[in-house]
Amino acid sequence: MKALQAFLIQALLRGLSWLPLRVNHALGAGLGYLLWWTPNSVKRVSRINLATAFPDHSPQARQALLKQSLLALGQTVTELGALWFWSRSRTLALVQAVEGGAQIEQALAEKKGVIVLSPHLGAWEMMGYYWAAHYPMTSLYRPPNLAALESFMQRVRERGGARLVPTDRSGVKALREALKRNEMIGILPDQDPGKRGSVHAPFFGYPARTMLLVSKLAAKSGAPVFFTFAERLPIGKGYRVHILPAPTEVAALDAEAAATALNQGVEQCVRIAPAQYQWSYKRYKHPPAGVANPYKSQS
Repeated sequence: MKALQAFLIQALLRGLSWLPLRVNHALGAGLGYLLWWTPNSVKRVSRINLATAFPDHSPQARQALLKQSLLALGQTVTELGALWFWSRSRTLALVQAVEGGAQIEQALAEKKGVIVLSPHLGAWEMMGYYWAAHYPMTSLYRPPNLAALESFMQRVRERGGARLVPTDRSGVKALREALKRNEMIGILPDQDPGKRGSVHAPFFGYPARTMLLVSKLAAKSGAPVFFTFAERLPIGKGYRVHILPAPTEVAALDAEAAATALNQGVEQCVRIAPAQYQWSYKRYKHPPAGVANPYKSQS
């Protein structure tokens, strides 16, 4: 059954890859409307996250943002056909602008490597492909929930030249070695890393379990750290890549200060295109003792 599921997903994405991006995104918006109009856990979690992150927004403003975020989530799904199957030249041609690109070249000139952090914002699948097409790139990789998809996902993600490494000791070692070679490494900074190697730090004002791996790598290597994401442009016009230097405190030896700075960097990115953030992820699902779990305390 799982093999059949994996086959059907691949077939669907292959079919979507035959469509122009504007049609692809229109279908994704249609999927988002379906999520908007029907009761579902994705909508519920997104609503709770927005209420937690933006308590000062009016209910009307949060509802409008919720709707737009669900439409963007649908587009995140359907655009995978293009991002995973199109040719190198066609995929890279989707990038219409790059803001802050000169910073990367300047950082590499320091010969300490570069750490790029790509939150689940906009076309986040584009970022690994984009950077690997321009620089030697090693990225942490977490296997999908559907194991039958793992080999397929590794193949399409590495087709642009990226090297994927697991989220274990061997993967961390590979990241350190890549930095020593003055290469680029990529990490998704807004996933729950588990109890080990994390502390609680505010994310939009509410405590969230936050990784310490970035701060340890940055502190030991001295590598410059940047946040980067691909903002989705309207009407299938492609993407705008944003590159923002991380707060210097990301490399702080104090764990809570470093984690707080990491989350502040993610917040800075999200505020540029808040509707394109993946609000459907349970970012606050493991609060510290004495703090309410918003997914249990809200309906």
